[in-house]
Amino acid sequence: MDALSLLPEYRDLPIESRSRLVIIAAQRARQIMQGARPLIATKHTKPTTIALEEVLKGKATFLVGKEARQAIKEARKQRERELERLTLAPVVGEDANEIKKDLSVMVDDSKPAEANEDF
Repeated sequence: MDALSLLPEYRDLPIESRSRLVIIAAQRARQIMQGARPLIATKHTKPTTIALEEVLKGKATFLVGKEARQAIKEARKQRERELERLTLAPVVGEDANEIKKDLSVMVDDSKPAEANEDF
């Protein structure tokens, strides 16, 4: 029997194990630490505690199974598109001139050729 099901106020949660609860709360805490606003008014200040409270009150939404895998694939594709857009963005203006200057200056750090010494 799961510990969550023993508490009457948490019986209706769609979370089937403590492990899933921990994973969901950890992901939500990461979102809060990255700047997401809490979904509930709370007296707590730690992101992990806020996230756990949100999950237990049913305010944090989550996906499982095929929906979760599809969402992960879509998020990965979106990150790749954003990275590609940023790396392929044309460099313009002052930045382009600075890059041209930097590339036009060559530093020769090779050893100078020594005169032929006859032995």
